[in-house]
Amino acid sequence: MHTVVLPPPRTSRILKWSASGATAVSSMSGENKMPDEVLIVEDDPELRETLAEILTDEGCRFSIAADGLEAIRYLKGGSRPSVILLDLSMPVVNGWEFRLHQKRTPEISDIPIVLITAGVYDRDELAFVEPADLLHKPIDLDRLLETIRKYCGPAVTEPLPAPGNGS
Repeated sequence: MHTVVLPPPRTSRILKWSASGATAVSSMSGENKMPDEVLIVEDDPELRETLAEILTDEGCRFSIAADGLEAIRYLKGGSRPSVILLDLSMPVVNGWEFRLHQKRTPEISDIPIVLITAGVYDRDELAFVEPADLLHKPIDLDRLLETIRKYCGPAVTEPLPAPGNGS
């Protein structure tokens, strides 16, 4: 489990994801920074890293878990993210099992879940999971950021020191 907090950078990433992996391409940004924490629960290391880079560039704190069991352990430690980005198909404890545990644990049951999946599910299949939102792979960057902003408030950012100021 990793938690990373970095100063807001001057660029953002465009998410490009395919069967061969995920890559991020730099572009200028700086608006609508997000300070709240996002928990990324995703078993694909390349997609997990790309999501982490994007959230970093947006000024958002995040933690990552490679499967549902890591996420459960993290949340049992008292952490309370604003939103959880959850893949359904993962080893060890999958997204369905994670969500069952989350719903049965009052301290974390109300944390919104945003499903990130390549699977095709109908409304009845997802009724149990009760996702706050659904993002299909490949992930549309604008849709991802719009969705995260629903659950993460505006960031409070400090200006970066000018080069050569020694700060």
